[in-house]
Amino acid sequence: MTPQTLALVRLIVQSRTGVVVDPDRAYLIQHRLAPVARREGFDSLDALLSAIRAKREARLMWAVADAMIPIESAFFRDGTPFNQFRDVLLPSLAANRRSGPIKVWSAGCGTGEEPYSLAMIIDAEQARYAATPVEIYASDLSERCLAKAQAGIYTQAEIQRGLPARQLVQHFTKHDAHWHLSASIRKRVRWRRLNLIADLSPVGQFDVIFCRYVLEAFDGPTRKQVLEQLACVLNPDGYLVLGDTETVLGLTEAFAPVPGQRGVFVRGWQQALAA
Repeated sequence: MTPQTLALVRLIVQSRTGVVVDPDRAYLIQHRLAPVARREGFDSLDALLSAIRAKREARLMWAVADAMIPIESAFFRDGTPFNQFRDVLLPSLAANRRSGPIKVWSAGCGTGEEPYSLAMIIDAEQARYAATPVEIYASDLSERCLAKAQAGIYTQAEIQRGLPARQLVQHFTKHDAHWHLSASIRKRVRWRRLNLIADLSPVGQFDVIFCRYVLEAFDGPTRKQVLEQLACVLNPDGYLVLGDTETVLGLTEAFAPVPGQRGVFVRGWQQALAA
């Protein structure tokens, strides 16, 4: 892959998704984009990129960008954030809720394991929140990820990554080599294709936003932009949940960490008032 071709791929992906493609991982670009070239009827990746360079066809550029969006997902990934959601965040929000549902958004949901994990928690806790319904929303920019997520069909390897045996027995049925999630859990999640670097104001307001291991794919200015947009759509008493190794420190003052709750943040002004 020539430096010019690599630069074109990086430009296409970052301008449309905010994702920064590592220039030292040319092999990953070849691996991800070769199937796109074949699907679109080109003899090679170079032919696909030459066509993009010549015609600037938006559909082909989005196909390239979609293929390069990072995908790393697992049921109940890291464990702790889901325990925090069940034991700390939901009870806190429900105690102060006078009307309306608690709205939870999985932003950058990948192939659906995160929002479905949240849905399983809500299913198990539904008697506790009978008077306060909990709604789960999930979004991703990748059409291929959303299609897989909405289908709720997973391989054995995907099921084995974090899913407790009790949840597997309760919510999944095996068909041939794949596991199918129950309709009752799938119906708890509302899906939307959404670009986090676009204007987020139309999405509404949420009480909990899970945006885990999404920001790390962006550069610093883009992380700041996305965080500050998330702050605008988070309710004043709401919570942002990031990945265990992620932080807002040095990026923005729109959020502040919650003491004793690793990876959980509140809007910055709220923390200042509490202090």
